[in-house]
Amino acid sequence: MKNNFCVIMAGGVGSRFWPMSRTSQPKQFIDILGSGETLIQQTFRRFERVCPSENIYIVTNELYRELIKKQIPHIKDEQIVCEPIRRNTAPCIAYANYKILQINPDANIVVAPSDHIILKEDAFIEVITAALEATKQNDCLVTLGIKPSRPDTGYGYIQFNDQITLLDNNRINKVKTFTEKPALEMAKSFLQSGDFLWNAGIFVWSLKSIMKAFDKYLPEVNSIFKDGMQYYNTKNEENFIKNAYTICKNISIDYGVMEKADNVYVLSSEFGWSDLGTWGSLYETRQKDMNGNTVVGKNVMIYDSSNCIVNMPKDKLVVLQGLDDYIVVEDDNILLICKKKEEQQIRQFVNDVMSEKGEKFV
Repeated sequence: MKNNFCVIMAGGVGSRFWPMSRTSQPKQFIDILGSGETLIQQTFRRFERVCPSENIYIVTNELYRELIKKQIPHIKDEQIVCEPIRRNTAPCIAYANYKILQINPDANIVVAPSDHIILKEDAFIEVITAALEATKQNDCLVTLGIKPSRPDTGYGYIQFNDQITLLDNNRINKVKTFTEKPALEMAKSFLQSGDFLWNAGIFVWSLKSIMKAFDKYLPEVNSIFKDGMQYYNTKNEENFIKNAYTICKNISIDYGVMEKADNVYVLSSEFGWSDLGTWGSLYETRQKDMNGNTVVGKNVMIYDSSNCIVNMPKDKLVVLQGLDDYIVVEDDNILLICKKKEEQQIRQFVNDVMSEKGEKFV
């Protein structure tokens, strides 16, 4: 277990969860489920079950350093890896690779977002343990795939080869293709074929395997971070990283490595997963009343309404009548009322608010 490490990616703003998610406090730092824990607290606690807490690194923006220290008080400063600017997932993973290399070249690593819902934690730990065992014994890159329950167009899909498995485990299959957010008809055909999974965006690999993959498929990104070998985990690291990020390109690990590498496998999983990317995805995970409404808030009264997600401050009295399939959310000084099926517009709303009303509302 001492060789197990975890990299939690926590730098996003989560604008599709506006108005609860703001630049000053994105969704990963909010108790969005009303469970008493924020999403990042849940994620950190979950990974303490698979690796020592000192081996868990959180990659985030400098803006959120103090938030992390407040929410995870026992974390050490060196475990908070701050990016000066956002450059997508490949640079943040490359940065973490080199920090971990200085500490343990034999590391076996899980990389995961900070804001996912995992409803069946024991099943999740079992899957992660199986993946870590596979990557410890093989030069491979493993991604977790979720058995799809519907033809969702908001997720990426992974097609697997059921004839090629790893460690004789028929749940770990060679990946054939990745497809980003398909159209509805294509998503339906994926579901019918039976050899497609949702891409959970959770990765497992040995440090040696992922560094070899970076060297082969993203050499320009790899070389930028390799140049800082003498600075990692020293007082000069921050200055080096500021310069490195200004010249590093913006690219995802999926596009930069996973879609190109020939040793990628997917572990088919079921552990009550949601990437919690939208209000609609939160609606799917929550308990509903007999009319299909899901409500957070102690003083919400609903009449003649169905299939709505309502999230209100606990002391706010709210009366709703005659709504079907709506998002109704209030946070601080902002109220959002939006059709659930039109929620992709929320990002545009945020942009418009920014330009017309200023930063204080975003």
